[in-house]
Amino acid sequence: MSDTVSFTQMKDGTREDYQLLETFETKYQAGTADRILDELRRQGETSIEGYQITRLDHGLQSATRAESEGADIDWIVGALLHDIGDGLAPQNHDRFSAEVIRPFVRWEVAWAVEHHGIFQMIYYAHHYGWDENARDKFKEHPCFEACAAFCERWDQASFDPDYSTKSLTHFEPMVREVFARKAYDAAVIREGVVTDFPACG
Repeated sequence: MSDTVSFTQMKDGTREDYQLLETFETKYQAGTADRILDELRRQGETSIEGYQITRLDHGLQSATRAESEGADIDWIVGALLHDIGDGLAPQNHDRFSAEVIRPFVRWEVAWAVEHHGIFQMIYYAHHYGWDENARDKFKEHPCFEACAAFCERWDQASFDPDYSTKSLTHFEPMVREVFARKAYDAAVIREGVVTDFPACG
């Protein structure tokens, strides 16, 4: 049996071709957590200049704050990975990051990560002459308060080089657990369901 497909155009593929690809894709998808962890490590080596900490440290600090407040695994992993898209999509990293986690976490967590960029503008947009209240267009959305709390308590506060931050090794099992889930499992995603955001610890 060949280890490559017979076609050069997808429309010419056979059932055997696509069964072969499914085998390889299943194996590749099983390595998603490894690739995400590698990208986080890269963020510790190459990051946006000017900050007092690296992007990896920022994600770790955000996740540490989430965990210390009693957040569940979806929120912790969402906090850890909310800027995972910075390297490849700096202009829309929030949406990029959300797409990385969307198949594996609750709907509200993916929504908060997807929109955290515009929500964060409340802290700095006025310095550029932008609308710091741009997030108000989502005021009626059921995830508005959760996203605002995510930004206030875990994201915007997590640029502190003196904060006691847990290591990537600490969070690695959580990343592996989340990305081992069945993608788009309705019982996990629970689209339209909003739970109480973790109370301050």
